[in-house]
Amino acid sequence: MKRDFHAPGRSAVYGSRGMAATSMPIATFTALEVLQKGGNALDAAIAAVAVLGVVEPQSTGIGGDCFCLYAPAGTGRVIALNGSGRAPAASTPEALRARQVSSLVNTSAHVVTIPTAVSGWELLNKTYGRTELGELLRPAIRCAEEGWPVHARVASDWASAAAKLRGNEASARRFLVDGQAPAIGHRFTQPELGRTLRAIATHGARAFYEGEIAADMVATLRALGGLHTEEDFAKGLRNADFVEPIKTAWRGMEVYQCPPNGSGLHVLQLLGILDGFETPAQGPLSAERYHRHIEAARLVYRDRDAFLADPSQVDVPVGMLTDRGYLDRLRALISDERAMKAMPPAGTSDLAKHKDTVYLCVVDEEGNACSFINSLFESFGSGILAEKSGVMLHNRGYGFRLQEGHPNCIAPNKRPMHTIIPGMVMQDGPRGLEAIMPYGVMGGHFQPMGQTLFLTNHFEFGLDVQEAIDCPRLFPAPDKGVVEVEKRIPASVVDRLSRMGHDIALMEKPHGGGQAIFIDRKAGTLVGGSDPRKDGCALGF
Repeated sequence: MKRDFHAPGRSAVYGSRGMAATSMPIATFTALEVLQKGGNALDAAIAAVAVLGVVEPQSTGIGGDCFCLYAPAGTGRVIALNGSGRAPAASTPEALRARQVSSLVNTSAHVVTIPTAVSGWELLNKTYGRTELGELLRPAIRCAEEGWPVHARVASDWASAAAKLRGNEASARRFLVDGQAPAIGHRFTQPELGRTLRAIATHGARAFYEGEIAADMVATLRALGGLHTEEDFAKGLRNADFVEPIKTAWRGMEVYQCPPNGSGLHVLQLLGILDGFETPAQGPLSAERYHRHIEAARLVYRDRDAFLADPSQVDVPVGMLTDRGYLDRLRALISDERAMKAMPPAGTSDLAKHKDTVYLCVVDEEGNACSFINSLFESFGSGILAEKSGVMLHNRGYGFRLQEGHPNCIAPNKRPMHTIIPGMVMQDGPRGLEAIMPYGVMGGHFQPMGQTLFLTNHFEFGLDVQEAIDCPRLFPAPDKGVVEVEKRIPASVVDRLSRMGHDIALMEKPHGGGQAIFIDRKAGTLVGGSDPRKDGCALGF
């Protein structure tokens, strides 16, 4: 497709020696600075995500978790890191019931698992980095101590979360201005966070998980009824670990994801279901295309809610859920004429049995490719601020359940179901298996849907990287029973979907935000895209 230069928008970005795509310009600039000083793609990603935790505080920070896929050039391998935290050792349904907790609340101390992002950064840096972690944290420290202007999308998200911040005295003091979210252009400083980042830069991750910073987080949580201990945080120093990635063959390529407890397996399921359909001649904005994607997602998210959990404590049947025969049977349930009124139970295809993060990517001159995601989960996470250390704590444990016997029931030292998922596309080339695209689409539960919309936009419908990110999105929200539609989807398409039986709801804010870098090895170029739904950009050199 040729871009219409009369229409608003942006072109894909080209480079040849290095490229970064993030959701804030200062983070993209930081990544390129690291590359130009001799750091590799992983170094650049860590420096950028640390900056994002300061300048996009509603989305991410050191009080959250991370996942990473890293493809070192010339190895044919993809390294996967799970940097997700675990519940406190005392977290059991019985202990919570004893405290009169009958359901998990997104602003409760009980949904704060031990933040593991810093553990993940240090493990990645020590294993594959070239630049000292302390050096990589300098730009983030500068932004925290000197302040950084609030950008438009950040301001909008901040305003939407103001009520949550008012619910916590420390958060209201530090993250509101005269009781309101800061306006666009307000220079927001975080001196306490700056001191904490300085401690990590000097003493490593241990400074976060032991000593006064950990004590501040524990005291904050226990004052709100939390079961956390300093021992839980000390164990968190080693929470991040390398895991074996999962993958699927798709259109002559291999798509890689992190394994459960992350929801990457559902990207593989969606691709497997959709791959059996002929490409709709009506194009990427057609009701036919969107309808098939909606129906496939409804089936896949049904499986997610039933099976996705911590594989170290329960069996997650990845093989069965990604089996081609199973996905073929699910595809057969999808009619091009109407929406399914009923679906079979999770893990089956027999109808007779029926009774809301930052993502970034970096490629360096050597071809090392990094796909990185770091998150507080919901906007400003739990809304709980450890005020002395400046750490906003995530609410990833909101993915747990209290239903005993459910795979995702809360338990001591257990990881919850996770929504954040980096993606990597590999392909055989003259030198063997090589990375051709680190990519990701943030947005909580939307992420498997968002990734597969992007992948099919680019590789199936032929949109360039930027066009594939720009393309209007929708999502069959599993907890709402409606298809949430962005405003730019044509009215005729929305009407057709409604007549097919889909319950449509227009979105106030758009779905997620994506970044991607295509590595065109034949041309010797890098092609980047960054989502206009966020404040960021892609830059190359």
